[in-house]
Amino acid sequence: MIIKSIELSDFRNYGKLDIHFDEGTNILYGDNAQGKTNILEAAYLSGTTKSHKGSKDKEMIKFDKNESHIRTIVSKNDKEYQIDMHLRRNGSKGVAINKMPIKRASELFGILNIVFFSPEDLNIIKNGPAERRRFIDLELCQLDKIYLSDLGKYNKILVQRNRLLKDICYRPDLIETLPVWDEQLLEYGRSIIKKRREFINGLNEIIREIHYKISGGKENLILSYEPSIDDIFFEDELLKARNKDLKLCQTTVGPHRDDMLFSIDNVDIRKYGSQGQQRTSALSLKLSEIDLVKKNINNTPVLLLDDVLSELDSNRQNYLLNSISDIQTIITCTGLEEFVKNRFQVNKIFQVVSGQIFEKKSIEEI
Repeated sequence: MIIKSIELSDFRNYGKLDIHFDEGTNILYGDNAQGKTNILEAAYLSGTTKSHKGSKDKEMIKFDKNESHIRTIVSKNDKEYQIDMHLRRNGSKGVAINKMPIKRASELFGILNIVFFSPEDLNIIKNGPAERRRFIDLELCQLDKIYLSDLGKYNKILVQRNRLLKDICYRPDLIETLPVWDEQLLEYGRSIIKKRREFINGLNEIIREIHYKISGGKENLILSYEPSIDDIFFEDELLKARNKDLKLCQTTVGPHRDDMLFSIDNVDIRKYGSQGQQRTSALSLKLSEIDLVKKNINNTPVLLLDDVLSELDSNRQNYLLNSISDIQTIITCTGLEEFVKNRFQVNKIFQVVSGQIFEKKSIEEI
């Protein structure tokens, strides 16, 4: 699976752009705030309909413009897909696959599988549980359309239930309608818990070996799922928590409060690990994600590395770059020193300057 090209019109700081990628390693280099990450954002949007930053559609449209277009050409299993996105400042986005409009995001998921790695991901372990849930959800939504649907329904029901809990304060008679929302919350919540458990168990089988190698054979990393409540006891616990929910006007148990444990030698490194351990574990997590996607789709995802090399020491840089030689990678960076020094294979180089792209023939040309 590769991205052959991306064409942008009035997206972020780009007026017009048409960039063609190699199936190997592609470098986008330049000073900060020139538009390197915007290209990665467009790629991620083309695979998921969402910004990796959580940006709204109108925030991605070029200043003083009312709409933006993205066209991404993807090659997968000897087939070519054209993904078109139309972002509107005052309206919902339009998406078409091979010029045929789609009605649901789930129709797009699975065409382009992307693993995105940014400096923020290095904090995924020491940050709060929301970061780890987001990681799980972003990957599972790409791999499993049923999970995508169930998660969307669960989140909508959760909002409705929380709203009802607030309304009950003023209208106690509304409590009679609460079981209706509970039943739906249980249905989709149980499905989410089961899928997350399977995902983390699969990831755990892969991450141990990777982390063992990156740490020089010194550490054994174990991932564990920490559900807010087990799916078997979800109904009982939801009933037990009802008085607390009514008092706080929010749902206090369910997969929206799940977490994932990272432990080395039975030590929770979220709380007690060194910065080095946390960063190495985050790198291991991303590399495991790549392998898990390969296993699930029987193909390679596209890897987007957003200025992550500058955050890693030389050993971790070497391990990362040597591990991704078989997949298409698009890397942003401010300089090319790491590639020159370590003689890594680079297939295409682009300089990014104020929303303009200049292709270079080789590192020696720069």
